[in-house]
Amino acid sequence: MRLKPSARNSGGVERKIFLLKPRGFCAGVVRAIDVVKIALDLYGPPVYVRKEIVHNKHVVDELRSAGAIFVEELNEVPAEARAIFSAHGVAPSVRREAKERRLAIIDATCPLVTKVHLEAVKFAREGYSIVLIGHKDHDEVIGTLGEVPDRSYLVETVEDVDRLNLSDPARVRYLTQTTLSLDETREIINRLRERFPHIQGPPAQDICYATENRQMAVKAISEAIELLLVVGSQNSSNSKRLVEVGANLGVRSYLVNDCGDVDMDWLDGVKNVGVTAGASAPEHLVQELIAFLQKQGFRGMEEIEMVDEDVRFSLPAELTVSIR
Repeated sequence: MRLKPSARNSGGVERKIFLLKPRGFCAGVVRAIDVVKIALDLYGPPVYVRKEIVHNKHVVDELRSAGAIFVEELNEVPAEARAIFSAHGVAPSVRREAKERRLAIIDATCPLVTKVHLEAVKFAREGYSIVLIGHKDHDEVIGTLGEVPDRSYLVETVEDVDRLNLSDPARVRYLTQTTLSLDETREIINRLRERFPHIQGPPAQDICYATENRQMAVKAISEAIELLLVVGSQNSSNSKRLVEVGANLGVRSYLVNDCGDVDMDWLDGVKNVGVTAGASAPEHLVQELIAFLQKQGFRGMEEIEMVDEDVRFSLPAELTVSIR
């Protein structure tokens, strides 16, 4: 699908911003941030958080200033203290460690990531090998692989698929990291089906609704812009995928943590700029970027809405009980 903006700019027309919607926080990110804020309100600081609660520097810095203490591993948390698991999920070994150290755990894992974990366990119990499509160093992938490490195989590229050596090629299932590019996974899945004709995926795709919606919006506007700016942190997988989607469509695309990252040279000769944000980027950063662009002469603005997102996730049971 390609959108036709109401007034695409040409020579002599004022420079214009096309603001994409949906953008920014998804339901899983809202939930995770709320978990930390509510925990701080209920119990007071310090509250420990294993890994970044979501992959955004500004969000982490704000929560840190409110009293959250971010750690890499649970051995940095005092015994019997309160700790939160990030939105990206953890492996069972981490849960066991938390129990051994008598930590009061609040699990902020995104329900869509939990869905992938449960699928991995189910497929393994049914005797299948599991091919996980994802990036090896991403927290979400580490957690998913940890569910059934003896039956899981990670692939990042088509070449990785070609190197797979499975014990029973007729009993294979695949799963995907929730924040990948649709185009990226499609190519890998096609190759998996060529090599393993009996392979099947989950009943519903694993790539989350927010990731898909933001990518589709970039695709829809690609023919109307010369430049795409994606607000998000460098370690945000879904934000980096948005940049890749734009670049693959021939649009100069850049990931910016905030407006301070914009190189003025990028704006030379540009009449139409698209602006979006990854699923963990706060809206105030988008508005600051728009204000910056307006100062550079981008006076016109049109918001392009692809779909109305109304997804909401309930709070973890540990917090619900405390609130009651």
